[in-house]
Amino acid sequence: MHLVQIANAGARRVALVREPNLILLREVDTALELARRSLAEERPLTNTVDGLLSGEALSYDEVYEGRSPWKLLAPIDCPGNPQRVSVSGTGLTHLGSARDRQAMHVAPTAQEEAQMTDSMRMFEWGRQGGRPPEGEIGRAPEWFYKGDGSTVRGPFAPLQIPGHAEDGGEEAEVAAIYIVAEDGTPWRIGMTTGNEFSDHVFERRNYLNLAGSKLRTCSIGPELVVCAEFGDVSGRVRIYRGEDILWDKQIRTGEQNMCHSLANLEHHHFKFAEHRQPGLVHVHFLGADCLSYGEGVRLQAGDITEIQFENFGRALRNVIAKDEPLTTPVRVRSMH
Repeated sequence: MHLVQIANAGARRVALVREPNLILLREVDTALELARRSLAEERPLTNTVDGLLSGEALSYDEVYEGRSPWKLLAPIDCPGNPQRVSVSGTGLTHLGSARDRQAMHVAPTAQEEAQMTDSMRMFEWGRQGGRPPEGEIGRAPEWFYKGDGSTVRGPFAPLQIPGHAEDGGEEAEVAAIYIVAEDGTPWRIGMTTGNEFSDHVFERRNYLNLAGSKLRTCSIGPELVVCAEFGDVSGRVRIYRGEDILWDKQIRTGEQNMCHSLANLEHHHFKFAEHRQPGLVHVHFLGADCLSYGEGVRLQAGDITEIQFENFGRALRNVIAKDEPLTTPVRVRSMH
């Protein structure tokens, strides 16, 4: 089951994707309302959706191509209170990401010696202990924080390279979406296509720059996939510059291509009691397979990123924008 959020001026709706149409839902205006209703009624989300289907349909092509007054939004948000959404992720979960990180952080003189960096050590720890037996706790993955819901952009929205950044590069991933129930239990609503977006030039300077390299802006969507299959997921990433395809790569994600199980990633995210506050929504990126940066691509303003995973619906497309360079420091004023 695939869901989207759409808006038309001040109106919002949730819709079920039934290609080539979008079937609008009654009584709920956001995916968050839908999830809360499902929890309150103690019903599977799919059953709740089935019970709210209306007879109204829109052409998905017209909405997706911008020929409709209805526009696609990110598939999850918390209108009016973005601080209730936490955006985070895990890295070094895929062999490809470990390979790119190794190349990024090994000095040229050491590459021939195949020196193992901290990145590769962490990846190896995951490969050795990231898939524990049922009921046991495995190795902790790399974890990072991106910000609150104000960082999330929807399909076709610009991904902004801020003035302080040295670069901005796509990271094609699947993101899992969660809501925390009133009793503190985290529930996975579904999964969606994501572009995590980072400053890899800054990261390359030193591994300890990882946290700062995570540009806060990111993108997810267009479709929220309920009960998504996450075993072996193939995908494709393309970078367009003008009419030309600058970079085109097939990628793979899913548990079969990762050194950590999904259950282990979820445990290590939600083991923090602060992450289990009732009502919190989590957007959690699950790691990337490869980056265009790792193959020498540097994104420019006007470039378009396109990410699509098999069985995750239509492609996530975003245009790259760039702020003017930050040349003066941000000043903090004293209240004395």
